[in-house]
Amino acid sequence: MNPSTYAALYGPWQPAKPAPKERPAVAVLAALLWTVTTLSLVWLAGLFSIALVWGAAAGQPVGGLLLRLLLVPVVAAAALTALAFAPGIRRLAVSSRMLLLGALACPAPTVLAIMVWLRTA
Repeated sequence: MNPSTYAALYGPWQPAKPAPKERPAVAVLAALLWTVTTLSLVWLAGLFSIALVWGAAAGQPVGGLLLRLLLVPVVAAAALTALAFAPGIRRLAVSSRMLLLGALACPAPTVLAIMVWLRTA
């Protein structure tokens, strides 16, 4: 390709920017946040599944409740996925992106799990 054609189409050549640095402390914090989030969600899912089994054994209709309970994490995961692929977030290092998403995902299930734990204890 003619260099002047390339410059006319794409502008002057510029070297690619270096990838953002990975920082181990950020990766550890992100892993910690995602571990807390996952444990909270697993505990809540177990508790709700026990309640649903008891309700089904008692003859109560649980389809609507089950659908609502499954819809909440699906919508939250879709929102976090959309945020993860936003242009400003995609430019971050992977560990920084996971830390940001973990900080957004962690509070709601963790607080809910603590509140339910305190009410059932």
